Amino acid sequence: MFRRTFWFTAGAAAGVWATTKVNRKLRQLTPESLAAQAANKAIDAGHKLKDFALDVRTGMVRREAELGEALGLEAPADPALPAPRRVTAIEYTEKPRAPRSGTNPYNPHNRNEDH
Repeated sequence: MFRRTFWFTAGAAAGVWATTKVNRKLRQLTPESLAAQAANKAIDAGHKLKDFALDVRTGMVRREAELGEALGLEAPADPALPAPRRVTAIEYTEKPRAPRSGTNPYNPHNRNEDH
């Protein structure tokens, strides 16, 4: 009698366990769940990419400082030397032309093909 009760209970428990696993897997495969999983993975990938970019930037700054120190670019300027020249941009000023009648002043070509 106890054997039958034991096996009946074990079978019922296995059936409940299997049904629960199947239902859980089916819920994971719904479109909403798949979309949420994809969004979470995309966010995680974005965070990893951002961390990588920050690590690369930190390494670049460190390496540039090492190179500047090795090449003497960061050395203080000698007061006996003249100050470095600064190149200034030449301003190009053109007087605006008077627009031709019936044309756009910014585009002098008439592209209207209706007439």
